[in-house]
Amino acid sequence: MEELTAIAGEEQAIEDRFYQDLSFGTGGMRGILGVGTNRMNLYTIRRVAEGLARYVEANGESAKARGVVLAYDTRHFSYEFACETARVLGAHGIRAYVYKEARPTPQLSFTVRELNAYAGVVITASHNPKQYNGFKVYGEDGAQLVPAGANAIIQHMQDIEDIFSIDVTELETLEAQGLLTWLLEGLDAAYLQQLLTLKDTRKVALDMKLVYTPLHGAGLVPVREGLRAFGFTDVAIVEEQAVQDGSFPTVTYPNPEEAAAFTLAMAKGQQVGAELLLATDPDADRLGVAVWNGVRYELLTGNQLGALLLHYLLETKQQKGILPDNGVIVKTIVTAELGAKIAESFGVVTENTLTGFKYIAEKIAHYEATGEQTYLFGCEESYGYLIETFVRDKDAVQVALKVAEMAAFYALQGHTLLDQLEHLYETFGYYQETLISQVFEGKDGQAAMQAILQRLRDQLPTEIADLAVQRVEDYLAGQATLADGQTESLTLPKENVLKFVLEDGTWIAVRPSGTEPKCKFYIGVVDETMEAAQQKLEAVKRAVLEIVK
Repeated sequence: MEELTAIAGEEQAIEDRFYQDLSFGTGGMRGILGVGTNRMNLYTIRRVAEGLARYVEANGESAKARGVVLAYDTRHFSYEFACETARVLGAHGIRAYVYKEARPTPQLSFTVRELNAYAGVVITASHNPKQYNGFKVYGEDGAQLVPAGANAIIQHMQDIEDIFSIDVTELETLEAQGLLTWLLEGLDAAYLQQLLTLKDTRKVALDMKLVYTPLHGAGLVPVREGLRAFGFTDVAIVEEQAVQDGSFPTVTYPNPEEAAAFTLAMAKGQQVGAELLLATDPDADRLGVAVWNGVRYELLTGNQLGALLLHYLLETKQQKGILPDNGVIVKTIVTAELGAKIAESFGVVTENTLTGFKYIAEKIAHYEATGEQTYLFGCEESYGYLIETFVRDKDAVQVALKVAEMAAFYALQGHTLLDQLEHLYETFGYYQETLISQVFEGKDGQAAMQAILQRLRDQLPTEIADLAVQRVEDYLAGQATLADGQTESLTLPKENVLKFVLEDGTWIAVRPSGTEPKCKFYIGVVDETMEAAQQKLEAVKRAVLEIVK
């Protein structure tokens, strides 16, 4: 009531809260906390939970009995929204498994598989600011729902006539009926046991000094315990950020992609003399890494960290004689091409997917079913990686442990991760990337964003930064157009994405975010020196901004 009173008479503020139902997009639903149909609140949570309940119910009594696992991060109302979801599911006779404490998104994915549940939900807005929360849905394989399942839930949501009449059952009643089970220690131990399968037997510098920060999020317990189990003896935690607080009081943006999120970790690192800094976002599916370069801490990009991890994993397997002949890595269409070059050097195939780790998980399931290829690594440029498939989403916990091990391996040889990155550049070329994000808030913003995409489609550029456009991939149309006018069909699912490939291998992708009010412009270049690559990147960036303007 206070919120509505505060915006009385403000037509745009009122419209923004009520002009639509909060949409179910990439990976689920995400929005600003507050009053209205276009906000995250008790009633919009009940609406999406009811859609999920009807989806499970439509798949029979077995699906209801297998139930739904519910986890949540440390954001405001995350626990309350998880409990409300359990209450809606319980009203349909669907069993719910709910974590007693905040746990990471990858642990939710693992638990769905471990308990043979029919579905899973994690209440999180990942790395978004404090005013956001979200509802991510997972299928029985532990992966985020692909379009078919998501569309079924959307249809059930649209069939709800009155969100105020959705039935709920009290938690105490559900416990008494055996429809609510609380989870914690047993699943923590099972997840840790799987994490230990990543530990390499080679000698590494386990006394290397590390700093870890969970950024007030859910990664604290599994990352801290995992590093301890891996044998690391000198891990400093950023205590101010170990406090689980949805206000994220020490950062303006709890995103490990941003250097500002490392401010306290860098101070702690200098205090203890740490060589490596690790940071996970609130739901611990993204990992940021900073490395001491002798003068200051240098933050690795998502593409750089992915390339380092991939090379380390493939080289380790090759040296042990366990690199399969049919190996494959999977990356998204907006992830750097350096990984593909590295994979090729090891005789490993690269497969591209649309943005969203659910598509990488879908590929893993396909490989398991057909046996055609052996999955080795999956990555996206936005700091998301998966090594072992006991999780079917990006897993910053797995990667934090493996990055620490990788850095400790090179430390024993007198090298840092920055030294190894330079070696990769010298070997495969200087790949550089950047991301331009433009915010389009509210109804007018969404219309403006769609207009940009439409204008690009109507007036396809033939040249960008004095480089000829050789290929335009329109994933919404499912078609690629070549410079000579010929067309080719695209095999990936349809999505509102445009990608331009230029004559020298430079590429630009344009993609509206599925979870945020943003349009993202990805740029990737390669050249023979770092200076030349950076100059090219700036030239292409200026050209893209001019086209968009």
